Amino acid sequence: MEKEQQRAAKGRMIALMQAGHSWQEAASLADIQISRSAAYRLLQKVRTQGETGLQDGRHGHPAKLHEPVLDFLKDSCQAAPDTPSHVLQRSVEEHFGIRVSVSHLNATRAALGLRSRTAQLREKNRSRRREVKHTGKKEQADCSW
Repeated sequence: MEKEQQRAAKGRMIALMQAGHSWQEAASLADIQISRSAAYRLLQKVRTQGETGLQDGRHGHPAKLHEPVLDFLKDSCQAAPDTPSHVLQRSVEEHFGIRVSVSHLNATRAALGLRSRTAQLREKNRSRRREVKHTGKKEQADCSW
């Protein structure tokens, strides 16, 4: 159901509730699924705010990094791939006025394939260490006393 259809259905339900129908009858007749507490909360909201009470004020979770910021990161990392993320963090804050955590910048850089050379070397060394098999035995020094 689209936002306008949802809003119209809520309006019908509220009108039915104000006409004396129970919340269940009103929700069923308006063809909307809603809990009892939400129905009465909406009714109260419409009584205090009028028609604007029917609007859903939620906007969803905003994306952390929009296109201009991503483009800035791409350009910065391609121009200077060894730039540490804490320096990029300051640059993003100065240019766009948003604070992004270093860990989120690192994850974004990795997702875009823009990791610093140092991070790439670190990953390469980790994979090499995993390949090396240790026997688990300590070498004994040759002591002849």
